[in-house]
Amino acid sequence: MRSAKDFFAPLAVGAPAPVREVPARPSRMIHFFDPSNEKMAAKVPSMVGVSDVLLGNLEDAVVADKKEAARAGLVKIAREVDFGEHTQLWTRVNALDSPWVLDDLTTLVTEVGDKIDVVMVPKVQGPEDIHYVDRILAQLEAKGGVKRPIMVHAILETARGVANVEAIAGASPRMQGISLGPADLAADRRMKTTRVGGGHPGYLVRQDPTKGNEDAAGTPDYFGERTVFQQDLWHYTISRMVDACAMHGIFPFYGPFGDIKDVVACEDQFRNAFLLGCVGAWSLHPVQIDIAKKVFSPSVEDVAHARRVKEAMPDGAGAVMIDGKMEDDASYKQCMVILELAERLSANDPELAKLYAEA
Repeated sequence: MRSAKDFFAPLAVGAPAPVREVPARPSRMIHFFDPSNEKMAAKVPSMVGVSDVLLGNLEDAVVADKKEAARAGLVKIAREVDFGEHTQLWTRVNALDSPWVLDDLTTLVTEVGDKIDVVMVPKVQGPEDIHYVDRILAQLEAKGGVKRPIMVHAILETARGVANVEAIAGASPRMQGISLGPADLAADRRMKTTRVGGGHPGYLVRQDPTKGNEDAAGTPDYFGERTVFQQDLWHYTISRMVDACAMHGIFPFYGPFGDIKDVVACEDQFRNAFLLGCVGAWSLHPVQIDIAKKVFSPSVEDVAHARRVKEAMPDGAGAVMIDGKMEDDASYKQCMVILELAERLSANDPELAKLYAEA
């Protein structure tokens, strides 16, 4: 068992000191690209400044015979592209039980470690997985002369990972956040859905039989028309993930929404995650970037209301009535969350800053 005093000491001689607070950079969308795909790679420079995070994917979407090409392609992109101040470069390495992950980490950290902000680790089962990656990153940072620690992001896509989510969130000072991985999690849980994220029409509740339509014996009309309400398959898991992240000062993310054409349902799912506390979601297609940018930015109306509450309660004490509703210490804190996020996003997004200024 490590002493708390040692928790923020580098895990290798010459490695950078761990961070004491996770950088709160805008990450409304994590846009995935395949570095082995020349067409995708060629578009990366034009995506800088458009997407908060660009992620070079080395894992599931890359077939086995292109793993090395994807790794080499990401190194080339990291060296040649200027990501500026407003776009982060992340990577998703291969799973820890794969034959590629050691080469992924060794190559990326020693060759372009100064350009990589976050390493996303798939199928994290428990804190031991994070400890393993933590130690290796420290050794490679020392070897490569990397001056700042590379952060770690875990994907929650196994039942064991969900059971251990609190321990995973607090496993290392490198922990930046956690993403929901609904497809792999559904398979691991033996859920009966083949969808990648989103709801399912079979997961529902049904309105009670309408009163007044009973037969002569008083039996309700069970087969008559009744309203159906589709439920959210991921509500429990997202809520638990958000709590674990909030407890440890890191950031929760919704993962992929697989039906690219259904932009309406994608926006709904992203908004559910935003309202529950997530700061961003994955983008699998450029059309989802604008959806995430819209959803994970507070509305102009919410910012305007939060400002009114702050002006009426400068120190957050007491209670006031605004538009017929009571605002007190708790609602003041909620409003401060909105204003802090709006301020952070405005620093990177001039268009959003203008809208908020006019609110």
